[in-house]
Amino acid sequence: MKPVVSIIMGSTSDLPLMKKAMELLEEMQVPFEVHALSAHRTPKEVEEFATGAESRGIKVIIAAAGMAAHLCGVIASMTTLPVIGVPISASLEGLDALLAIVQMPPGVPVATVGINASHNAALLAVQMLSLSDTDLARRYAQYKEDLKVKIIKANEELSGIKYTYKTN
Repeated sequence: MKPVVSIIMGSTSDLPLMKKAMELLEEMQVPFEVHALSAHRTPKEVEEFATGAESRGIKVIIAAAGMAAHLCGVIASMTTLPVIGVPISASLEGLDALLAIVQMPPGVPVATVGINASHNAALLAVQMLSLSDTDLARRYAQYKEDLKVKIIKANEELSGIKYTYKTN
């Protein structure tokens, strides 16, 4: 089995937040790999990863970065693969990372999800991969349907809560 998604984080301190992405990819049966790479501490390794990812079969890169948040943009500058940035709340409640990732210069796009939202990053990767994988598209459609069912069930449960002035 060869990975089609790479999950990259600046350090293993981001691992607890990135587990949500791993769990979603696992649930969707998408082969993935995980690496710790730092734009500032291991720039040569970042370059080797980014320039070699496509030839290894990677189709989407999810990159988590906090504070200065250069990792996502540096990787995007070295590959034509889609890069999804996950701003990490390492300082300033993640606002610094969010702003750093969304303000990429013209020609170097990085798709960006919410602060600490690795689950949504994995979902976006699944959507991208679903364009050319009908089995994955079917699993993703079922996932979306399950979300609807969950909300319908929640509303049924809420309707059972009784208060004198509750009208529904």
